[in-house]
Amino acid sequence: MKYLFRKILAACLMVLICFVAGPADGARIKDMAAIKGVRSNQLTGYGLVVGLNGTGDGNILFTRQSLTNMLKRMNIHFDKSQVSVKNVAAVMATASIPPFARIGDRIDITISSLGDAKSLKGGTLLMMPLKGIDGNIYAIAQGQVSLAIPAGAGDRDSHLLTARIINGATVEREIPYNLDGKKKLVLSLFRPDFTTARRVADTINAALGDGIAQTIDASAIGLNVPVNMQKKNVAEFIADIESLAVIPDSIAKVVINERTGTVVIGNDVTISGVAVAHGDLSVVINEPQGNAPPGQASVMELPGTSTIGELVNGLNSLGVKPRDLISILESIKAAGALQAKLEIL
Repeated sequence: MKYLFRKILAACLMVLICFVAGPADGARIKDMAAIKGVRSNQLTGYGLVVGLNGTGDGNILFTRQSLTNMLKRMNIHFDKSQVSVKNVAAVMATASIPPFARIGDRIDITISSLGDAKSLKGGTLLMMPLKGIDGNIYAIAQGQVSLAIPAGAGDRDSHLLTARIINGATVEREIPYNLDGKKKLVLSLFRPDFTTARRVADTINAALGDGIAQTIDASAIGLNVPVNMQKKNVAEFIADIESLAVIPDSIAKVVINERTGTVVIGNDVTISGVAVAHGDLSVVINEPQGNAPPGQASVMELPGTSTIGELVNGLNSLGVKPRDLISILESIKAAGALQAKLEIL
């Protein structure tokens, strides 16, 4: 009997992954927030991929026109009707230029076919300017196209019209952003939360001095740069803040993936008094003064405001399958007894 119980429990745990997040040492502020205005910028460009093995665009007008214009700039003149583009494909490139990128830095690019090419495999991207939203050229792209084809996969099984070129572009223009001289900064949280924002401000003030940080709203913390750091040491001031650790707060949540039977549970999830009947199983969660129905082997009793981790452990001990567990959690939420947000993927 003990062996059977262990076998059932092990099988359930292999399918059901239940993470109960507890208090930790905290996350670094640099992993939770960023200075407002310090961000990457998007670049786009249009160009040609050549050297394809007959898998390029068919009789696409703009591809032929682009190839003709390029050759004319090289003082090669000919009848446009003689141009064949089966080894050429028109593509759009996208890239993200990080903040404080310097001239000569290399960035990754992604290219995607614009016409009716069958594959970009084996091609070479010709020199292409990458422009920002203001129309200025910020990078120049060029390089060998490399498709990420999984081992053992054929061309038909892979996406052949999009490719990524690692370090495929060189930064030619810098985006100016001067930190020195700043008296005030705003720290923006990636996940807005009033409690987390207050904890961040309190941690900064405790480490660097009162009045350095003030909570503005759920996503923003105002920073007053100390006078002695305003001229040349603003970057050091930001680095000091980024290294501080804060325990972030979050809403109680249960995330369920019905396709895989995976359940991810937050630490603060609780359950109020409720009774659930599911097949031959009865689950009774009593308020502190409640009593469990006597003499029933398939009845599990838990006190009110029990954690969902205790519920899951108890159901696993009774051999409840993950699919049944998901149904029980959904029913408890529908009854208003699950004090958490239930998110189903």
